[in-house]
Amino acid sequence: MELRVLGACPLDCPDTCSWEVTVRDGQAVGLRGNRDHPFTRGALCVKVNRYLEHTRAADRILHPMKRVGPKGSGRFERISWDEALRTIADRLTGIVAEHGGEAIWPYQGTGTLGFIQGEGGLAGRRFWNVLGASQHDLNICSRAGNLGVTYVNGTPGGMDPETFALSKLILLWGTNTLTSGHHMWKFVQDAKANGAHVVAIDPIRTRTADQADEHLPIRPGTDGALALGLLNVVLEEGAEDREYLENHTLGWDEFKAEIQKYPPSRVAEITGLPEADIRALGVRLAHTRPTGIRATMGIQRHEGGGAAMRAIACIPGVTGDWRHPGGGVSYSTSAHFPLRVDPRDDLLEKPVRTLTMTRLADGLDESVKCLWVYAANPLGSTSDQNRVREAMLREDLFTVVMEQFPTDTVDYADIVLPATMQTEHMDLHAGYGHMYVMWNEPAVEAPGECVSTTETFRRLARHMGLTEPSLYDSDLELAEQLLSGTPGITLERLRKEGWARLAVDDPFVPFTDGFPTPSGRLEFVSERAEADGLPRVAGYVPSLSARTASATKLTLITPASHTFLNTIFSNNPELLRRSKGPRVMINPADAEARGLTDGQLVRVFNDNGEFSAYAEISDRVKPGVAAAPKGHWPKLSPGGSNPNSVVDERDADMGRGAVYHDNLVDIAPAPKGSRPGDPSQRPVSER
Repeated sequence: MELRVLGACPLDCPDTCSWEVTVRDGQAVGLRGNRDHPFTRGALCVKVNRYLEHTRAADRILHPMKRVGPKGSGRFERISWDEALRTIADRLTGIVAEHGGEAIWPYQGTGTLGFIQGEGGLAGRRFWNVLGASQHDLNICSRAGNLGVTYVNGTPGGMDPETFALSKLILLWGTNTLTSGHHMWKFVQDAKANGAHVVAIDPIRTRTADQADEHLPIRPGTDGALALGLLNVVLEEGAEDREYLENHTLGWDEFKAEIQKYPPSRVAEITGLPEADIRALGVRLAHTRPTGIRATMGIQRHEGGGAAMRAIACIPGVTGDWRHPGGGVSYSTSAHFPLRVDPRDDLLEKPVRTLTMTRLADGLDESVKCLWVYAANPLGSTSDQNRVREAMLREDLFTVVMEQFPTDTVDYADIVLPATMQTEHMDLHAGYGHMYVMWNEPAVEAPGECVSTTETFRRLARHMGLTEPSLYDSDLELAEQLLSGTPGITLERLRKEGWARLAVDDPFVPFTDGFPTPSGRLEFVSERAEADGLPRVAGYVPSLSARTASATKLTLITPASHTFLNTIFSNNPELLRRSKGPRVMINPADAEARGLTDGQLVRVFNDNGEFSAYAEISDRVKPGVAAAPKGHWPKLSPGGSNPNSVVDERDADMGRGAVYHDNLVDIAPAPKGSRPGDPSQRPVSER
């Protein structure tokens, strides 16, 4: 018997694809994109095409385990679920009794964006509130940009990406669409077929830049200055939308004065772009309606990242592009979804501290007695890798990791719990790059003793004798609660159809009834920003590397890999082969100055640490810039480190965002005798 089961991709990607799993005799035998879904249109990415293979991988963790070797050794033995839960319950009870619930840090990541099993994390968050655990600030991905856009528009929500098909000028700003969300490219192609001009603004000549009509190789961390420079040209052209400015914006005179400080000549010095190119794009922006700007999370991972997104968000306020379908800015659509996420903070007996995800090394001090990691691989994904590793070596730190594969983080666990994958559990999703709510129906039984996140917390609550009723809500009950504020979308409908578009116009033009700001207008000046200790007027805040770059250092950026999704799939043998190993892209002039040859094993280093990679000498990056794609597991890499070993644990200007693209390094040949590393991973015993 053959079944077609509808589901959704859970990964940290704006596209949140609708997929179909073909099940025969209880086994998943096929996976493809849902051809009926207006955004997915039948296609999955090169990574997710191997998802079923990944669920059956030989290194899948299938049973609970406890550590039997030193922390970091990756030596474990299999135990029963009963022993695992009993051990955890005893340790948590003791920690709460002796040190208080705040000694527990529930460290959750974006390994799955599901609102039930993942980022929404209803069951887990309620459990931690009952214990009085520290709150976890999941700020690592997009926080600086979210705040920057919110100061202007009142929300990070913006354009429906499908409306880019209607744009006449498209700025793909700091986003490699063909690698990180390729489904939007179909709408870009539709626009190009109708005469749109596409510009890629990116320090790297990416796959997307190759396909654009124009590429501006901007100096990393100077995007805010370019936004102001383009608007300076708009003013020169007398093309500002004066009626829109008068009736729909706040603080134009102050912002105009800021814009006038950034003529193209000055912006050329800041950004490294030719003045003629800045002026030409400014003229095009001045006279092309509608202009759609796509700027995603990579653009704001530096010290001035929030300000950069704030400045970019001001552009359609000056040009009046929010009037038009296909005009405006698209950063994230997630704020448009009216899902009711209730973590039940009322269950806390008293206020508790918040521990920040981007400050794991600093935060793991003696006050933290339990680190509980789920949907995350901090030893592969978090800044200041060496200090994080050192902190996790503490013998008095009780570490539990819920995982599917033996990551570097698993190696430091005391207890490992086997987690289900997307084809094996229920979940509810909301894309941050489209306007559809998605349902994921389990297609097959979980292998071994793998258990979903929600069921794990229900079992643990029972072992601990917790009586709060909401801890035992079923996945379907949680889904009903989430959907209770979503007009026209019921769980019954979702389980039948797999997806549903939000109840908004098509085409969707946001802010037609005003902006959700204190003034109801687009705010070039923000009293909220000023109250938060930030500049009142939107402007340019240079990154650290832009302020301090020198002839002897390179600005390292860590873009998304085409074959991995963060560190997910980085242990897949075929995708690992296609990645061609850890590599660092360097301009020929910088390589020559350092005596480097193409394909050579090199060390990339600064005061934080170092990692090894293979040199890829290419003019795809300008002199002064190096690019090392993220995602490789440290233990599968030469030297046992990845680029996060040189990334500062330092805050962006807003929301304590991460600064993955704002680090100065040097590069030298690896010492003689260095080995390129074993391509196979260290085994976990008794899996």
